[in-house]
Amino acid sequence: MGKFLDFYKISSPSPCKVPLDKVQGRYRSLRMQTFLAATFGYALYYVCRTSLNVMKQPIIDSGFLTAGQLGLIGACLYWTYAVGKFVNGFLADHCNIKKFMATGLVISAAANFIMGILGVSSGAAGMGGMAMFICFAIMWGINGWSQSMGAPPAIISLSRWFPLDVRGTWYGFFSASHNFGEGLSFIFVSLMVSLAGWQWGFFSAALAGVAGVVLIILCLHDTPQSKGLPSIEVLAGEEEPAVLSEKEDVSSGVSAQSCVKDADQAAGNRRKDDAGRIQKAVLRNPGVWILALSSAFMYMSRYAINEWGMFFLQKVKGFGLKEAAFIIAVNTVMGIIGTVVSGYMSDRIFKGDRKLPALLAGILETLALILFLYGGNGWLVNVLSMTLFGIAIGVLISFLGGLMAVDLVPREATGAAIGIVGLASYMAAGLMNVVSGWLIDGQAITDAATGEVLSYDFKYVSVFWIGAAVISFLLPLLNWHRRPAAF
Repeated sequence: MGKFLDFYKISSPSPCKVPLDKVQGRYRSLRMQTFLAATFGYALYYVCRTSLNVMKQPIIDSGFLTAGQLGLIGACLYWTYAVGKFVNGFLADHCNIKKFMATGLVISAAANFIMGILGVSSGAAGMGGMAMFICFAIMWGINGWSQSMGAPPAIISLSRWFPLDVRGTWYGFFSASHNFGEGLSFIFVSLMVSLAGWQWGFFSAALAGVAGVVLIILCLHDTPQSKGLPSIEVLAGEEEPAVLSEKEDVSSGVSAQSCVKDADQAAGNRRKDDAGRIQKAVLRNPGVWILALSSAFMYMSRYAINEWGMFFLQKVKGFGLKEAAFIIAVNTVMGIIGTVVSGYMSDRIFKGDRKLPALLAGILETLALILFLYGGNGWLVNVLSMTLFGIAIGVLISFLGGLMAVDLVPREATGAAIGIVGLASYMAAGLMNVVSGWLIDGQAITDAATGEVLSYDFKYVSVFWIGAAVISFLLPLLNWHRRPAAF
């Protein structure tokens, strides 16, 4: 067990220090590698998480599982993800983020691959519907826990490698990873499903996961100190080493390299001593919990579209699989605009204040959801609704889904804040999936003679989704005048 824990322990500072004249160039290069690996690695995490969403309609039509069963299976992922994100958020603050993040994606890809095998072999194995439902629920629950090992280390990488004054900008860029992953899932996985059957959706997701593992291992770096660089506080000018000038080095007989090393060791010791205390303080911070609850309702409306949007377009509006996948993919692609613009504008225009843009985005998200549900069957109106919804959700994922909570806590508690928000968000997403599946099954219109489902009535579930969106943008008003707590 000791060796196992040592494997995931945060990296020690490298004894080989980068020469002072090369520090900034080396730092910028490694920082960009880490950012790209965290962003695209997490995007491929998302392919492994959302693969089942693409397959719901063909699975239901094949009689393999019902909408209610798929709702419960989806909830298994969200609930294990919620608890896992809370636990792994706290753990990741103390871990080697490269190893931690890669391990989660290995398990997630394996879970998808096994579910594909189960789907292919179910007939030959003679497994009944209930047995297959239980197997799928267990594997999807395992996938949920492994998925919770993705966001905390990815976001912690931003804290370890980026200065505070640009964190919002880069967090916005990173948040586009959700949209890249969802878009890739809706396009790539749906293509494989249409060509080879729904089972191959799981195999294609597993392949994407393997690619993500390779990217993380090659390009994600744990800390600047592990690469022979000063700490981010020193690099960003937030904390100065004791001595930096060569003249003072010669006169004192102390090298600048050793002074930087001493500063790094002092910063590391302070983090270690304070981390537990700060994490406990975060648990008592009401502002973080208000944002967590707001994110929970936002995730209900967000995942209502991601989980059930394609099914709604196919069963209520009459679109085919490829058309429905394209419309929902518009949401994910346009979300990139929302996330990228949100971080930059909040840093440059709103000077780090995210409250007003979050409120405006919440209102836009609600209006777009209403347009999608009640705006008719026209192709253009549905694309427009998903365009607006995607932009708004992109902003909200960035702000409510993490950044506003991270702004309230010190760097040492980044993972803890993300864990609390993730716990609430995905418990709510799981609840949404169960309630939505139950409401959809309960409002199914069937043939009286054969019992065959003819159509579905989304009246009650639509009210449920819209109500969640409204609550999500009202709750942050309670934090309007709150400032970061002192630790």
